[in-house]
Amino acid sequence: MNFNRRNFLRSAALLAGATMSELEAFAARQEISAADGNIDPNDEKYWRNVRQLFPLTRDMAYLNNGTMGPSPYPVIEAVRSGMMHEDQDGVYGGWEATAARLAGFVGANDDEIALTHNVTDGINIACWGLPLKKGDEVILTTHEHVGNAFPWLNRQKLDGIVIKTFSPGATADETLNRINALITRNTRVIAAPHIPCTQGQVLPVKEICQLAKEKGIFSFVDGAHGPGMLLLDLHDMGCDMYATCSHKWMLGPKGTGFLYVRKDFQDTLQTYFVGGGSDNAKWNMAANPVVMGEYAPSAHRYYGGTQSSGLYKGVVAAIDFIETIGMHNIHNRIRTLGKYTQDRLLELDGKVELLTPTEERSRCAVNGFRIKGVEYSRFYETCATNKIRIRSVAENGLNSLRVSTHIYNNKDEVDMLIDLVKKA
Repeated sequence: MNFNRRNFLRSAALLAGATMSELEAFAARQEISAADGNIDPNDEKYWRNVRQLFPLTRDMAYLNNGTMGPSPYPVIEAVRSGMMHEDQDGVYGGWEATAARLAGFVGANDDEIALTHNVTDGINIACWGLPLKKGDEVILTTHEHVGNAFPWLNRQKLDGIVIKTFSPGATADETLNRINALITRNTRVIAAPHIPCTQGQVLPVKEICQLAKEKGIFSFVDGAHGPGMLLLDLHDMGCDMYATCSHKWMLGPKGTGFLYVRKDFQDTLQTYFVGGGSDNAKWNMAANPVVMGEYAPSAHRYYGGTQSSGLYKGVVAAIDFIETIGMHNIHNRIRTLGKYTQDRLLELDGKVELLTPTEERSRCAVNGFRIKGVEYSRFYETCATNKIRIRSVAENGLNSLRVSTHIYNNKDEVDMLIDLVKKA
């Protein structure tokens, strides 16, 4: 167990209004199930028990984890207790230790992790820190979130870089071929999302990064939907940079994220927004001339100043929560629900246009679709009226719908959505 079981139960009981005996019973079942390393992804009783550890209102089917992942009670309590520790005892610092836990979770070293507030922070650090000049080409998709599109569009406006786009193919190989076809002698960056927010396709990022390396191109991955959904090893992936957050699939506190910058790439990626911790503590304004010193010999060079230790204690608690159940178990449950949702949508062939590939390696927990003859925003409102939360996708003129499920969801909630689609 990564966190104190008794403290976990007490905090959850206080916040949920549950009895200790109820939570003890679930805890025992959880430990027994996790003890052999494998939990049945179709064990609806087990996963309904997991649902009890989330404060998410019971009168709504929340099928929009791709926008925001509700935190479980242990994470909320960790944030509260961390803030109380700061404010009661005047404690300063400690958030830097979170980098080591994040590194272990995503297959990196702790000196390769920069703490940020969200994915967009990390994207901007990557976008503006790369040595690009007018005419240099950057490859993105036609399915970008504004957080990955606008920084690059802004640099195009200000510095004259050239953005080229591709639409993901129906298979990983087709996607890779489309990227390869765009590469010219002026291509400097491939800045692809790991999973586009629009329709949830898992892109072949390892092969994309390998292609970039072979061509002498920088590789950046918008990983908003990676950690907590997929089994990650960033060293194995081979990317130069990977920006993500804790508030989606990791179920962590809102306002927390991190940027991975490969160790031997840190002298290539320039840092601009610096402060306390970004340096090697050798600066001296009393010297004549003044002395700057050097950047921190780690990814800490990309962030500085005061952070919330309470929020970052919540990030550690989120990792503890995930590892208690088992990331492989969570991944299997997420994939199972995603496939169940996809299969139910495919049953409505002729009425529904599925936008997410059915190829096994290219799908996971998010499905994008359109209902033929039904305006997407109208169906979104129908769902809201029926207390089902999904996402409408207006980006880039897609005019579609997106459903994303996590471990607190169940098949009955998916069936409720499908019933509405049938009636639309």
